[in-house]
Amino acid sequence: MENVRIVLYGVGAMGSRIAKLLLKKKGVEIVGAIDVAKEKVGKDLGDVLDIGKRLGITVSNNPDGVLSKANADVVIHSTTSFLKQTYSQIAAAIKHGANVISTCEELSYPYATEPEIAEKLDKLAREHSVTVLGTGINPGFLMDTIVITLTSVCQEIEQIKATRIMNAATRRAPFQKKIGAGLTVNEFKERIEKKTITGHVGLTQSIAMIANALKWKLDKIEVDPVEPVIAKTHVESEAVKVEPGQVAGLKQCARGIKEEKEVISLDFQAYIGAKEEYDAITIKGVPNVHEKITPCIHGDSGTVAIIVNSIPKVMNAAPGLVTMKDLPVPSAALEDMRKYFG
Repeated sequence: MENVRIVLYGVGAMGSRIAKLLLKKKGVEIVGAIDVAKEKVGKDLGDVLDIGKRLGITVSNNPDGVLSKANADVVIHSTTSFLKQTYSQIAAAIKHGANVISTCEELSYPYATEPEIAEKLDKLAREHSVTVLGTGINPGFLMDTIVITLTSVCQEIEQIKATRIMNAATRRAPFQKKIGAGLTVNEFKERIEKKTITGHVGLTQSIAMIANALKWKLDKIEVDPVEPVIAKTHVESEAVKVEPGQVAGLKQCARGIKEEKEVISLDFQAYIGAKEEYDAITIKGVPNVHEKITPCIHGDSGTVAIIVNSIPKVMNAAPGLVTMKDLPVPSAALEDMRKYFG
């Protein structure tokens, strides 16, 4: 089997990290790179990644041109969180006969918020005999895939709760800005109103995926407004200094309601200076289950890994739009990527 041919659609903070991991892998090769940032277009990918060598791949802002020449097996898509904004990008990759793995949060379970787009993508993918997956560390794994897996040991389930608390100081600078770290409370509220701060995208998708896996018909999914986490003392990261009274990050909760009862609840908190970082899942049922990972799984490293490790899972899957619950149990692809096919 020849190397798996990869096109990068987006080489920003996350796309660049994914690219660097791919360059360490055997059995895969990057054959194209797409981005719209002026400071990247026309440059060699190696220079953009700042790895000390050129790769002979020029970053282009012409997706059709790159995809037409690349003959890609997989497009790794990493541009934005919202499916309406990414649909045309993903559709273009599909039409060129490439499987797609995307970090787009809404694509992790698009039937929850964009069912019409989901159906269009599924139909298009089937027509072109390719597979499309949206995944990441969260949504895509910590608050849905692990939860679903843990329910397999339960005879009965009454309630599920998943909590993720992270110290945002360990995350990339764009993420810290995305959660409002360093702003005043008024500035935070203004950016929420303007939607330049959106909160955590994916809570609805995770709840809907869990419910679908359990065949629960929810009455509704409620997502609370984003709330700022206010610093009580001076805290800082390499990118941001936060004084007492300023915003250190944000928190947001969501619930799945069934028969007037809260059966699924998710609690997400990301702020600079969190004293304890953890991912926790509690299932009230027969038997009860409580799982806690401490410190929490690093979001950036975890997302990069699950995107790359999903390549053989996606290429081995049947055509169409799939979610993490539709694929075999996730696992790391540590050796030559070609060993994991068939």
